[in-house]
Amino acid sequence: MDSGSQIIVRPARNLRGSVRLPGDKSISHRYAMLAGIADGPSRLENYSTGADCASTLGCMRSLGVTWERKDHSENIIEVRGRGSSLAAPSAPLDCGNSGSTMRMLSGMIAAQNFRSELVGDDSLSQRPMERVITPLTAMGATVASHNGRPPLRITGANLKAIAYKMPVASAQVKTCLLFAGLLAQGETQIEEPLRTRDHGEVAVRAFGGELKRQGNTVRIRGGQRLRGIEARIPGDLSSAAFFLCAAALFPGSQLTIPNLLMNPTRARLLDVLVQMGLNISVTQLDQVHGELVGAVHVEGAELKGATIAGADSAALIDEIPVLAAIAPYTEQGIEVRNARELRVKESDRLAALAGNLRRMGAQVEELEDGLKIPGSQKLHGAELDSFGDHRIAMAFAVAALRAQGETLIRRADAAAISYPAFFHSLEALVER
Repeated sequence: MDSGSQIIVRPARNLRGSVRLPGDKSISHRYAMLAGIADGPSRLENYSTGADCASTLGCMRSLGVTWERKDHSENIIEVRGRGSSLAAPSAPLDCGNSGSTMRMLSGMIAAQNFRSELVGDDSLSQRPMERVITPLTAMGATVASHNGRPPLRITGANLKAIAYKMPVASAQVKTCLLFAGLLAQGETQIEEPLRTRDHGEVAVRAFGGELKRQGNTVRIRGGQRLRGIEARIPGDLSSAAFFLCAAALFPGSQLTIPNLLMNPTRARLLDVLVQMGLNISVTQLDQVHGELVGAVHVEGAELKGATIAGADSAALIDEIPVLAAIAPYTEQGIEVRNARELRVKESDRLAALAGNLRRMGAQVEELEDGLKIPGSQKLHGAELDSFGDHRIAMAFAVAALRAQGETLIRRADAAAISYPAFFHSLEALVER
């Protein structure tokens, strides 16, 4: 493999070893934001190394939150909380490529008594924001946008609590409204159509906030004070997906991932891989600030197929790209349905997956809301494009390990959005 904007991946014989992963992106974003509005200092160890989470820190600094990086090897960030009042930024808040930053932070700044503008890169500027604009407007903020897309110009207000039924299942939107509700008058009620990952709820509780959950509805009372915490952020489960799927390509492979997030709303991937035939065991299970953490041991075996649909598609939305990329190597193949949301991510991920798999010689049927990928196929190396999407770049680095011949991935540096050291970490586990 080489560095830079393109990378060459050579086929592997096996995969063996241990990999320690950077902090979970979802938790890193939320902890950095909540630490900013908490009373007192917070110390966050193993903060995500990804560019997206750096965008969140940059925005918090622009909002008057002081923080410093204490130890690069352990990625320790120390944040001094300002309480619930942030400072008016002197320039637009740059969210980079991070939809998480823009959507979740908008809930917090909608409650501030100033105007601000949230901007992003070309990819982020195409992503739908109506889903946060509608409820925040109902709470009393004024949000101007470009036909429902960024940039967002938000004029904050004294927000009023609302009861809101989310039309689309989205953990980012739910967190946005939890943050807004925390700073609003009254009790905000959020109902989601499907249960999504609960990092927002768990993080609010970790910082001392109270909320109530009943079924698919969560309620939060405004005006609560948060307090700073000391926390070690568990390893990113969405990043682990690439290594788990790489191990799954080779019967007899051995992989260990210590300190991995095991949140039940995220761990569906492990269930699916076990059903497909991967041997997974979890040890050292512990609870840290409400999040489950454990060490995962994997042994490769022949993989059967899978159908991912309904609630599973929402639960696995970040992991579907790598599952689809290894689908041709499974016995029965993989069918994905109800995953239309993948068309409005950093790229149109369904089109990107189908196109790259076909370049490698795979048969693929692209559906409006998913993919049908038959199993027992042989793939060959090819020239592929990441489409500037970190998950596409990483998914095909994994698929290339079982292909015949070398694979070249263009714009592979997109992986830095979530995991700058990804290719290096993968190469360290490969046996040829």
